[in-house]
Amino acid sequence: MAAFEPARALYASAGFRPCGPFGEYVSSRHSTFLTLGLRFQVVPAAYVVFRRAGDRGEEVLLQLRRGTGYLDEHWACAAAGHVEQGESMVDAARRETREELGLEVDPADLEPLCGMHRTGPGGWIDQRADFFFACRRWRGEPRLVEPDKAAELRWFPLDQLPDPVVPHELVVLSSLTTGGPPPLLTYGF
Repeated sequence: MAAFEPARALYASAGFRPCGPFGEYVSSRHSTFLTLGLRFQVVPAAYVVFRRAGDRGEEVLLQLRRGTGYLDEHWACAAAGHVEQGESMVDAARRETREELGLEVDPADLEPLCGMHRTGPGGWIDQRADFFFACRRWRGEPRLVEPDKAAELRWFPLDQLPDPVVPHELVVLSSLTTGGPPPLLTYGF
């Protein structure tokens, strides 16, 4: 509808992308999508925190995001992504590990860390359910398989994480130095 064009232009200028089948955007905490009665969806994602003992203590494998349009130039978990339709969170973690790092991981080697319910870039109506796993065993050597989405892959000591790290991921990573995250977290509400 033409009446929504000014709002769409404003969101586009702020870097937001349409987030639904009809190009809907979120306008404020008390708004609804700019479509005819569509409700928000909770988007699930799986994250794998690769851990190892290093010369400087426990280390985690991170990638430097680039070319994705979302928090580029931030360090992030080396393997992460949305759960696809019909896929379990464990299958998504394994698929993302293959697609992003060229590694194979057995389901038994994915240790549940926590679940995080958070708001996404669109505010409160754009919600995410993130499932974090730790992994200490895998087959293969980690490498950047998608160089168009990441510029670098590097091990960091847990107590010397780089700056900046994707904010909601930093909450989980930082907690690993103090015994780990609680089973469930909320972020952004």
